[in-house]
Amino acid sequence: MNERNREEKGKLKTALFRRAVGYDTTEVVEEFAETEEGEQRLTKRKVTTKNVPPDISAAKLLLELEEEGEKKYDLSFLSDEELRREKERLLSVLSRLQGGGESEKGGREK
Repeated sequence: MNERNREEKGKLKTALFRRAVGYDTTEVVEEFAETEEGEQRLTKRKVTTKNVPPDISAAKLLLELEEEGEKKYDLSFLSDEELRREKERLLSVLSRLQGGGESEKGGREK
């Protein structure tokens, strides 16, 4: 497998993993108006952070890939920030399970 294929496979794994566990994204909406001189001028800017919830279909696909010989929980394709967030999420789940014996409700901890 050449280097380009590995990079593309890594990008696909990253996208699938993010979709499976959920993620936050920032959306920027800008409104422009034309001035008397005919130039475009920014009149409004709205920045919104949205949470994309975990996707069960993506999680199932990851599990199927794992069964087909993929390395179990290979996270080498994640950035340091994504690894930090996943660590925090897993520690939170572990803490809840040890504290009250509750199961995770499918939501992602922040």
